[in-house]
Amino acid sequence: MINPLHKSNDINRFILLFKFLKPYYLQVIIALIALIFSASIMLSIGHGLRLLIDRGLATQSEENLTATILVFLALSLALAVGTFIRFFFMSWIGERVVMDIRNTVFEHVVELHPGYFETNLSGEIQSRITTDTTLLQSVLGSSISIALRNIIIFFGGVILMLLTNFKLTVIVLVSVPFIIIPILIFGRRVRALSRDSQDRVADVSTFVGESLQNIKTVQAFNHQTVAKKEFGTFTEQVFQTAVRRIRYRSILIAVAITLILGAIGAMMWVGGRDVLAGTISGGDLAAFVFYAIIVAMSVAAISEVYGELQRAGGATDRLIDLLASHSLIQTPSKPDTISSDGAGQVEIRSLVFAYPSRLKHPALGQLSLTVQAGTNIAIVGPSGAGKSTLFDLMLRFYDPQQGGIYIDGINIKQLELTKLRDLMAIVPQSPTLFTGNVWDNIRYGTPSASDEQVRKAAELAFADEFIQQLPDGYESHLGEAGVRLSGGQRQRIAIARAILRNPKILLLDEATSALDAESERMVQKALTQLMKGRTTFIIAHRLSTVVHSDQIAVFEKGKLVELGEHNELMETSELYSRLARLQFKQPTPIS
Repeated sequence: MINPLHKSNDINRFILLFKFLKPYYLQVIIALIALIFSASIMLSIGHGLRLLIDRGLATQSEENLTATILVFLALSLALAVGTFIRFFFMSWIGERVVMDIRNTVFEHVVELHPGYFETNLSGEIQSRITTDTTLLQSVLGSSISIALRNIIIFFGGVILMLLTNFKLTVIVLVSVPFIIIPILIFGRRVRALSRDSQDRVADVSTFVGESLQNIKTVQAFNHQTVAKKEFGTFTEQVFQTAVRRIRYRSILIAVAITLILGAIGAMMWVGGRDVLAGTISGGDLAAFVFYAIIVAMSVAAISEVYGELQRAGGATDRLIDLLASHSLIQTPSKPDTISSDGAGQVEIRSLVFAYPSRLKHPALGQLSLTVQAGTNIAIVGPSGAGKSTLFDLMLRFYDPQQGGIYIDGINIKQLELTKLRDLMAIVPQSPTLFTGNVWDNIRYGTPSASDEQVRKAAELAFADEFIQQLPDGYESHLGEAGVRLSGGQRQRIAIARAILRNPKILLLDEATSALDAESERMVQKALTQLMKGRTTFIIAHRLSTVVHSDQIAVFEKGKLVELGEHNELMETSELYSRLARLQFKQPTPIS
């Protein structure tokens, strides 16, 4: 669960909604005018009912009856027009504002540092962007409109009731505190349960996402039965939380209805006696009953909508919490710049780093290393030695606790983030592809690249041949995470993406690990051409791919233990020579 950085309150929610409503003030004004107009028409129907009885029916005049009916029909038509305008603009505002909120939240989340997602589940974040904003859409497009309209009707109806008959009005108003107090008491509980319910839905979303994204692993280990049981547990928790929320809302509505209808019954008994006594006319009683009913209906509607507003309050709090999260990786206010024709020297000075979730276990300790511009360095060592961590720090996914990384003498923390990452391209060990076609995936890091440039990059990565054999060539959709391609094909798409980016610094994280021998030979040749004139870092488990590197850095337990060329290290480094002997005898990658 995401830990809120600050406690939200009603003011925070109002500020958030006002911020998103402000650009559409004209539509809001039109909707409010239509809302007031339609509420006023609804209230005026009571006066028309009085005229219908006292001047139409009581006088036995067909002319008066016809005129009264025509007035009633005119009011009905005006009410319909006002309701149409109100509903259209309120729904439009709800859709538009929710779209803006979704965009804002996503734009904020996508800029958060990767460490944030170590402690916050992506499924829950997705739930906030989708489920919570959908609830807000319902509230902004409907519930708020219903609440405002019924508030106007309530106060307008009470005023007209007072003007019609003071004694009967007192009878009705006596019940109002008994209705409002339960609304406030139960409303607070509904809001708390609503937030809890949204959290449980987020848990379900997270579980479904993990299971479907790793469906092969689920089925390979015959975990389906366990997964079904776990999913059932999650959904049962959602149901039980929802039942508690529904119970409170049901009690709230039942209490309101009982008190309201009881008050109306008492009022009708007293009013009926006054009609029989000749104190008031039948039209006055009918109008008063009409006002009392619409006032009662407005209170009932408000009590029901109040629960929805409380749910929206919980959803808004969750979105505020998310928007309040700050990225720990920031561009300095006055960033330094690196010349576009800079050399690309990388210097690592006394680097100390531990992941936020493992602060007591440093991944890198007092690491110092200099890589001259245009040269390549291989980084080898057992798993957990800190090789991939170094790449994360170079890309500023994290900042070190001590020391720094310098490019051409400038600390990367002093560079604009986008400019820093523009200098680099990475080919990870497990290539990441996105839902879309081949064009989209190769062009991912360079959206302005032409089709010819994309094809050239694919050719250099030896990917063009298999791309041409796909059903639709470069237009072929690759499925979620590139599921329609083999591991080697996905790797070559990732290499083509890096080639197209034309970086100054190249990061290869076991870039040929998924290729067969022939493909590896071709891609290695392409990478050799690509590395010319670029500073290249190569993480390698298979030492056969890096024996000709300019330098080989041997990492162990987060520290640089040896640095040199292959032949030199074979003689001076016990760890390196042991890894090499094992691999050259048995070419299985060391893990």
